Amino acid sequence: MTHEIKLLFQTLKEWQVLGKKAVLVTVVALDGSSYRRPGVRMVISEHGDYVGAVSGGCVEKEILWQSQSVFQSGITKIMAYDGRLRIGCEGILHILIEPVFITEELLNNFESVLRDRQTFSMNVYFYKIVGEFKNQGTLITLKGNTFSVNPTFNGNMIEDQEHFSQLFYPLFQLYIFGAEHDAVQLCQEAKLLGWEVTIVASPEESKSCDFFPGATSLISPSFADLDISVLDEQTAVVLITHSFNKDVQYLLAMKDTLPAYIGLVGSIKRRERVLSAILEYCPDISTGFLDQIYGPAGIDIGAESASEIAISIIAEILGVIRNKKPDALRNKVGSIHG
Repeated sequence: MTHEIKLLFQTLKEWQVLGKKAVLVTVVALDGSSYRRPGVRMVISEHGDYVGAVSGGCVEKEILWQSQSVFQSGITKIMAYDGRLRIGCEGILHILIEPVFITEELLNNFESVLRDRQTFSMNVYFYKIVGEFKNQGTLITLKGNTFSVNPTFNGNMIEDQEHFSQLFYPLFQLYIFGAEHDAVQLCQEAKLLGWEVTIVASPEESKSCDFFPGATSLISPSFADLDISVLDEQTAVVLITHSFNKDVQYLLAMKDTLPAYIGLVGSIKRRERVLSAILEYCPDISTGFLDQIYGPAGIDIGAESASEIAISIIAEILGVIRNKKPDALRNKVGSIHG
């Protein structure tokens, strides 16, 4: 979700430079089920351009039409969209549409939070009643400072208001150790999810970041110079070097970290050889670190090609960080988001 907020803020910044007015659209409540849950957002310019989505595409036309009154009056409004009658989602979406303006101070604080990999929160105050109400809006708290994204909302809350709160974590990042063709495929798949991707190549590699579409950066540190401080709990690591010795040395360099996931590409036999070598070099290595190693990386979907293997690895990472075991949704009882 953090990458979605980042995209919306970047878009608002560009629109504001061009002098375009905008509104922020937030799903604040849901009765029943829907394509996405409360907390999804989009922004709309006064010219009808929009970035982001709150559904699979069926609700957006209605929102575009409803947003026109907000541009005209400057007053925040609540709309409801009954998916039971139109799209078969068996739910009613309650959607807040509010004027939005990102100040330079807010933008600087937001960029600082992303850069320092800190959490932040957003709180929305609204009336769960269809209509226009002045005292509604979104507050964002960054490094202890609270800002209103709505220039008409002063942040004064009233007792009978509804309240929706979200906590946002640092942008999820993927460190790919290896610079061959399969690393390119994994990089592209991860970028589609909004992950920040760093390619770690051997010093002797001649490739640049341009070889990896979607990568944020490419680094070539020696094993001793690898900066492990960046490998936090919002980080996945995939070793795809195709070199037994490199995998062992990279893992030894990371032994004092606990990222969310470490994937080791290769066979079961190769994994056992790698782990045996690590234990031989460092017999007191923590079990917590070893438990984070998934090898062979990926879930069993019969993947053959590099792109299919990338999908299986991404799926496993998502399952690990969300504590879900892969299963067909047809076997799930109840809400698919539960």
